[in-house]
Amino acid sequence: MRNAYILSSGAYAPERLLTNRYFNELLGEDVETWLRENVQIYERRWCGPEESTADLSEAAARPALQRAGLQPDDLDLIILSTDTPEFVSPSTASVLQDRLGATRAGTFDVNTACAGFVTALDIGAKYIRADENYRYVLVLGAYAMSKYLNMADKKTVTLFADGAGAVILGATEEPGKGYLGSQLLSKGEYNEWMGIYAGGTRHPLDAQVLENRDHQLKFVKKFPKTLNPEIWSQMAHTLCARIGCVPTDVDHYFITQININSIWETMDLLDVPREKAPTVMHHYGYTGSACIPMALNESMEKGRIQPGDLAFFIGSGGGLAFASAAFRM
Repeated sequence: MRNAYILSSGAYAPERLLTNRYFNELLGEDVETWLRENVQIYERRWCGPEESTADLSEAAARPALQRAGLQPDDLDLIILSTDTPEFVSPSTASVLQDRLGATRAGTFDVNTACAGFVTALDIGAKYIRADENYRYVLVLGAYAMSKYLNMADKKTVTLFADGAGAVILGATEEPGKGYLGSQLLSKGEYNEWMGIYAGGTRHPLDAQVLENRDHQLKFVKKFPKTLNPEIWSQMAHTLCARIGCVPTDVDHYFITQININSIWETMDLLDVPREKAPTVMHHYGYTGSACIPMALNESMEKGRIQPGDLAFFIGSGGGLAFASAAFRM
């Protein structure tokens, strides 16, 4: 049976580096100690003034193409997941297609917030499985949330950062290799708890919106601490049931990187060693839809992933949206 597999990866983070001490000075209090001890974020990268989501995406896509031994015009489709787009319209994927010179590729964006990359990965795999005209699909998660931060809000400004990660999916007929299963979930009752609530049709930009900073990222309500670990572990069990394995059979868990304690709690609930869940927030902060492919790329670059390894991708984001996928590498 024709299937999709992960052929290569790439990632990029901006050059502008901000340590925790920057925020001590910005906010006039010690936030470094809490960040280091509670979420293990030590530094992060932000875009420069002229740098945008399309720039990050291009910088992540090019090494993925090179490692796959492909030219841009080999691509059949580009799916870009982001909730910090280049423009409200048109899609950021179309900007990227033009920059790469991927003249044969169709394009579209996906916005399920920080669950976007895994959602896009699922979509891309199913394009390849369903239609023989799709041989190579570029899937990206890109995030430039620094553009939407309130510099006086310590709940957001200290955590969120910028980056992009990419994978190229290829077609294969090798038995047992590639995509194995997936699951998408939503809890829409949380849609007004965290987000950017102006600039769309509900609240168009005007003077009052700008004064209230509704065009910037806000935590409106505090989420239950157990929400992510409970749903992430449930999704892992569901994937295991669908593909016929147990959690300890999984070699790598790539999970949304907003809180290292939530990742560890998930591993504990699954009775799986914590080291099976790579973390990259320490030096990159929280990069939203980019964090999972950035973690995957780091593991691939360091030789931690071997042919035949089983990898679970589990993402969550505002909305609330959740997505999971299983791949045999």
